[in-house]
Amino acid sequence: MGEPAVKVSVIRMYEARREIYPREVKGLYANWRWVCVWLTQLVFYGLPWMSWNGRQAVLFDLTARKFYLFGLVLWPQDFIYLALLLIICACSLFLFTAVAGRVWCGYSCPQTVYTEIFMWIERKIEGTRSARMRLDKQPWSVEKVARKSAKHFAWGLVALWTGFTFVGYFTPVHTLGNEVLAMSLGPWESFWILFYGFATYGNAGWMREQVCKYMCPYARFQSSMFDKDTLIVTYDQKRGEPRGARGRHANKAALGDCIDCSMCVQVCPTGIDIRDGLQSDCIGCAACVDACNMVMDKTGAPRGLIRYATENAMEKGLGSSDIRRRVLRPRVLIYSAILLLIVSFSAASLFGRDLVKLDVIRDRGSMGREVEDGMIENVYRLQIMNTDERTHRYRISVKGIDSIVLATEDEVTLEPTASRAVPVRVRIAHGKGEKGSNKIWFELKAVDDERLQVEEKAVFIVPR
Repeated sequence: MGEPAVKVSVIRMYEARREIYPREVKGLYANWRWVCVWLTQLVFYGLPWMSWNGRQAVLFDLTARKFYLFGLVLWPQDFIYLALLLIICACSLFLFTAVAGRVWCGYSCPQTVYTEIFMWIERKIEGTRSARMRLDKQPWSVEKVARKSAKHFAWGLVALWTGFTFVGYFTPVHTLGNEVLAMSLGPWESFWILFYGFATYGNAGWMREQVCKYMCPYARFQSSMFDKDTLIVTYDQKRGEPRGARGRHANKAALGDCIDCSMCVQVCPTGIDIRDGLQSDCIGCAACVDACNMVMDKTGAPRGLIRYATENAMEKGLGSSDIRRRVLRPRVLIYSAILLLIVSFSAASLFGRDLVKLDVIRDRGSMGREVEDGMIENVYRLQIMNTDERTHRYRISVKGIDSIVLATEDEVTLEPTASRAVPVRVRIAHGKGEKGSNKIWFELKAVDDERLQVEEKAVFIVPR
């Protein structure tokens, strides 16, 4: 007798991607998504071309280590503001998520925005959802090759223009444009244009919902910021169930308002069924709300079978006014207070900072020496930064010890947003000061603007 057959079960560690063909939808939330697309892209594509005081309005000049933001000029020493900006963004995300769920993902996230643009191009070239599905099932033909080629060519143009714009924030965009036309791009500029363009093309054209479902970490920890009063896209089961088609012989009185048309699934960019409840794959775009409202209009049922609501509202039958009253709850107030505090501190620090900076570095090769007339001399290097966008002449002075004087030129001129190292020699009379180290202060004051002044502490060494 042979041995009994062993049944082997295969466990799949990865689910093969199911192609999603989102149907075009029109409605209030679709219009808001396109408003966000236009606003975000006008800002992104337009900022590098704006001028401010004869220069690019927004430019991160890594070579010169200067960062221009309209009237602000930031230096590497100001990187603390970048940390504050990231904290503000994180707190804002916590606040918006607690109030309105994944509203950022559904309307303003770059992945959502560029996917919306690429799908619009796809619809214009390949047709509606059913036309795209038929085209993909057809064998390869001249028409199919032409349509697919035209789509990918258009995607490639948008992606390359996006990469060009991204690099235009780091290299002056007019200079970058001339380099592209002259075919003289540097290796790093070429790399980042192609890399960012390829990332845009791959994420928005091919991966789409895969980025939201598997790559984005936000979907994994968003639930920790939700509560039962968070506004989310919901399906009203009490009103919709039992679902069923409205046939001639159907008992309409025994059915809910959902006619099981699957329109909410067909328009979903991540391919989920919102009727199964809240899911991590839902990006809160409300495409299903617009689609369901269109169906309700046709069936004569009231809108709102799928709508923005909260868990408490669905369980307790709360109305819009009740939902709004519950917005100001402890979690939201705490997030708002923290955000307001950080923004206020950052703004006060940013706009109250000195427009001139001074760093004092002692010459360690000479701790202190005697010179003519029996005076004691120390040598320093003053690193002066004029962060203002005007030329200023500064006067240097020193204090802290009786008879202390500068033995070098006491005035220096700095161009707008310029930095200069100025060597200075400081002397005191013999017998003044204490043996060893003595505290002194360098003062830098603009001759033409008394508001521009700064003081920096240093040490004067008297030989023992």
